[in-house]
Amino acid sequence: MKQYVNLFKALDDETRLRIMVLLSKKELCVCEIETALRSSQVKVSRHLTVLRSSGLVATRREGTLIYYSILEPKNCLEEKIFSCFKNCLRKEEYFRKDLSSMKSCIPKSALKVARRARKS
Repeated sequence: MKQYVNLFKALDDETRLRIMVLLSKKELCVCEIETALRSSQVKVSRHLTVLRSSGLVATRREGTLIYYSILEPKNCLEEKIFSCFKNCLRKEEYFRKDLSSMKSCIPKSALKVARRARKS
């Protein structure tokens, strides 16, 4: 029972729901999430910490960037909720704005590669 209570506590925040919908699309670094949500790095990082400690997201380091992704569902309830992130919530106008903003974001790692190419 406690795992279900913790799941709902972790998702009981507008910003964390928005992050989960974004991550249901693809793995993202903090800077991409900041841009998509039009929010500060501090706020985004704080919410990602809650999601990570709740066992909903995983991290992967690439150089100086940390990428976040949704973990595989651990039970039937998570499976249904994660499916809702992918299918139901993406259709809502509120979340579509975030997804649209995310598409226009260029990850910092891509910018570094482009800068190096220009210098060569």
